[in-house]
Amino acid sequence: MNIVIGDQRDLADILESPSLDTLHGRDQVSLFIPQLRSSYAMCLWPIRVQCGARDEMLFPRSISAVLSVLGATRAFASLGPVTDLRIVNSQIHPDGFIRDAVVAEDVFPGPIIKGKKGDSFLINVINELRDPRMVTSTSVHWHGLFQHGTNDMDGVAFVTQCPISPNDSFQYKFSSTDQTGTYWYHSHIAAQYCDGLRGPLVIYDPHDPHASLYDIDDDSTVLTIADWYHVPSPEAGIVPIFDSTLINGLGRSVDGPRSPLAVVSVTPGKRYRFRLLNMACEPNYNFTIDGHSMTVIEADGVNVQPYVVDFIQIYASQRYSFILNANQTIGNYWIRAAPNIGTQTFDGGLNSAILRYTGAPNADPNTNSRPSTRPLLETNLHPLVAKPAPGTPEPGGADIRIELAVSVVDNVTKFAINGATFEPPTVPVLLQILSGAKQASELMPAGSLYNLPANKTVEINIPGGAIGGGHPIHLHGHNFAVVRSAGSDALNYRTPIWRDTVNMGETVLDNATIRFTTDNPGPWFLHCHIDWHLQAGFAVVMAEDMPNISKVDNPTHAWKDLMRG
Repeated sequence: MNIVIGDQRDLADILESPSLDTLHGRDQVSLFIPQLRSSYAMCLWPIRVQCGARDEMLFPRSISAVLSVLGATRAFASLGPVTDLRIVNSQIHPDGFIRDAVVAEDVFPGPIIKGKKGDSFLINVINELRDPRMVTSTSVHWHGLFQHGTNDMDGVAFVTQCPISPNDSFQYKFSSTDQTGTYWYHSHIAAQYCDGLRGPLVIYDPHDPHASLYDIDDDSTVLTIADWYHVPSPEAGIVPIFDSTLINGLGRSVDGPRSPLAVVSVTPGKRYRFRLLNMACEPNYNFTIDGHSMTVIEADGVNVQPYVVDFIQIYASQRYSFILNANQTIGNYWIRAAPNIGTQTFDGGLNSAILRYTGAPNADPNTNSRPSTRPLLETNLHPLVAKPAPGTPEPGGADIRIELAVSVVDNVTKFAINGATFEPPTVPVLLQILSGAKQASELMPAGSLYNLPANKTVEINIPGGAIGGGHPIHLHGHNFAVVRSAGSDALNYRTPIWRDTVNMGETVLDNATIRFTTDNPGPWFLHCHIDWHLQAGFAVVMAEDMPNISKVDNPTHAWKDLMRG
């Protein structure tokens, strides 16, 4: 379905018109508003790109900005597992404020990329960026996928690859192997994903063990939460305050227009598997749906024992699947995502979306939130099939024990881990290793790399209390057993939750403890997923099984060409 708006009709009326309520998840709504189309010439600011053998000056050219909103009211368009993914500058207005952004396929969030268990993904990322006010090189990380044997496809600029320059492209090629569940993709260079390059990635299991618990699981049941900023990331400051919360790409800001909110449609009597993703650059959110409970069945791609809650605190980059039974009175109900910082009220539809039963009027809800009686506790999450933590069931019972002490330095403008602030090296870490580096001590950046021999159990303790927390710590290339969760002193070695992002805790009494086995050769990033903190050096690299990386990971010709420029 395409709608062309050629006059000055109110955009909110168009988006909430009854004709859109019948859309299915696979349908696509495109809006094109001629009045907002404009052309402008960019200043020819030269940008110097250095990576591996590359050292060149780029001169951006003029472009046209076209406002296009894809899937604005219901669901995202979807792609994959074999697809092109165009990265472009586009004018968007998710909360009513028009700004230039960096997006995939002209939309925010980016289209769902999806496949099935065991699928091979071939995603050709095409860089068409031109706007010098934002980063014009790019890379794309496939968050939560282990990339076993394909470390070169992990998508981290200056760790596993050189960035993709404007007018260039790079094909990511990897397999989902036996992974299923809810993931996402995002830029992994500077703070570019804060400018819009982020979207869902779903891998479906044809034999989902939870399938009997729900009726509907499609594009329309993907729920994304994101923070949004009215200024480009390079101008935003060290740790800026976001302007609005977007649910499925729509929201409202304080003192902003009454812009459309996302509407999630349900049919009475049906059971829905919703896939909830926090794609924020900073905040964690307290997520609730008025009048409804939620049965959690997945955390970060891991099936869990069904767990009934009424409140989910979800940190940046974490994901949960939950079942919602549409068994309440036909009507409209507020979906709420209260951030831990910034404006935390729901006045006028802030931090909100709408759950609308079929047959309910097109109107804002008048429901009220209630105090939580069943909040999600990480310690109550257990895998559907128990998987004990590796090592022996006692503190320190692993081959390798690492403590990562986080501090702030340089007048609280930078983070350091064990005294070292991560600075992206001029030559990607993987290229350094493939070029002959044999020890972590030979790798740059000095002090930020840890040598992990093959087939060892690793225990990492991360004390809490660092300023700006809680910090969501994400490890590439693995998920891990959460032996100890923030806010608890209990140790669980027998039935811990396995996930890929964990909150390290806000107080000095907290200590997140994780374990994994070194069975995936490659340099893997471990970092805070508050993107502003990563920019400020909150990261290290786990150089895993260095002697065998070249035997397991045979980079493609395209990767080698990218390194050569």
